Amino acid sequence: MPTTDTDSFDPIDTTVDEIHTAIEAGDVTAESLVDRYQARIDEYDDELRAILTVNPDAHKRARRLDSQFESDGFVGPLHGVPVVLKDNQDTHDMPTTAGSQALAELVPERDAFIVERLRDAGGVILAKANLQEFSYGVDTISSLGGETRNAYALDRRPSGSSGGTAAAVAANLGAIGTGTDTCSSVRSPPAFNNLVGLRPTRGLVSRTGIVPLSETQDTAGPITRTVADAARMLDVLSGYDSADPVTAQSVGNVPEDGYVSHLDERGLDGARIGVVREFFGLQNEESASEAAAEKVTAVIETAIDEMAAAGATIVDPVEVIETEVLATARVIHYEFERDFDRYLEGLGETAPYRTLAEIVESGQIAETVQSRLTTGGILDVDEGALDDERGYLRRLERRRQIAVDTVRRMVDHDLDALLYPPSTIPPVERPANQPFEELPCELAAHTGFPSIVVQAGFTEDGLPVGLELLGRAFAEPRLFDLAYSFERTTNHRRPPEGFGKIG
Repeated sequence: MPTTDTDSFDPIDTTVDEIHTAIEAGDVTAESLVDRYQARIDEYDDELRAILTVNPDAHKRARRLDSQFESDGFVGPLHGVPVVLKDNQDTHDMPTTAGSQALAELVPERDAFIVERLRDAGGVILAKANLQEFSYGVDTISSLGGETRNAYALDRRPSGSSGGTAAAVAANLGAIGTGTDTCSSVRSPPAFNNLVGLRPTRGLVSRTGIVPLSETQDTAGPITRTVADAARMLDVLSGYDSADPVTAQSVGNVPEDGYVSHLDERGLDGARIGVVREFFGLQNEESASEAAAEKVTAVIETAIDEMAAAGATIVDPVEVIETEVLATARVIHYEFERDFDRYLEGLGETAPYRTLAEIVESGQIAETVQSRLTTGGILDVDEGALDDERGYLRRLERRRQIAVDTVRRMVDHDLDALLYPPSTIPPVERPANQPFEELPCELAAHTGFPSIVVQAGFTEDGLPVGLELLGRAFAEPRLFDLAYSFERTTNHRRPPEGFGKIG
């Protein structure tokens, strides 16, 4: 089947619906879509540095989908859609590196569960994106891919760890993308790149075949340009996986009519939104200037007014757990080595190293990540004693208490969602590191509750700002409802300059 080569279809900021409409009209094929996005990667990624690997089999996959479309129509809800994967998600036909030179040649035998889902839905795995090495940090720096740039300001950070996916989707190097979130990683990168990101309820999306950082915090989620595309992706990604027992909680909690059906332009009318003021403003005076934080706050205040104008009742303020208490529930330093070593063990003979300690000893890690691993106590934890480690168990119990208290406060105020900025300051200029203290990510990460980031607007100097909405467990349908209404009412998405049409 010949590749369609018309100029009638523009891939910039296109949606899944628009791609399918163009395929049905004969304006584009899956194979020509691959051509167009790969051409954009070739043209723009040298300066963006978002992509680690382009899939050499993408054209073959697309041709097969085109043939199936000719005979049977669309094979699934993502038919022909080019997908950018964060490169900590296993692919049987491409390396899975977690951004590390130490894993540069690792090709797992099987796809991650969510990658299987994407392929079954008709998606075309176009490329794999750079990330903060091992997802351990919020800058998107790796020994394999270097430093990814912010698509809206190349001298700024894209945040992390899913910054490669976010920069690529923002610059239209792919149609949709995946990220993972341990604490902020599918929220602050979309916020910094004028995108939508969803951290699902813990247990809604399988983690099988994803390079782990923290078993009790990790999840995967969509990174897209629109709320509708995030909902379409979650329809594909969510559901039970027997290899990840926590996903049993999703049974009965996934809407039978799908998440896309919960997209109401009037979703904010009558909603009750609580504003978490303790997550606004500069959290640490050493992070940045007060003026930087004020730029973000000003955009969020306007967004709150826009929500009220759309019919929402704003409850301001709503007190939740203090940030100091949230910090006492952190467990990554307990879990990282244990969970990573289990992942390597599961790879069998394909694993080039047996343990995280061996990789650290190899010296094949980005300097900033290597330093944190060797000085942060990560390698000093007795993995076999965690079940009896009082400090670890106290933190897990504190999380349970935080979740109960957060729901209680939402019920007391009859709230649909809590609202706060996913970052209190704009993206910082490289080579400075994005300060973790200014990313209010821990309420969702510690409770396991879902949260969605949607575009809130831009600072006066043109930097994107996101707005985060957190709901109760398995409240994704309501979050999509609210975010879609806000998106359609405000239309804050615009593509970055410098990544225009080519050819």
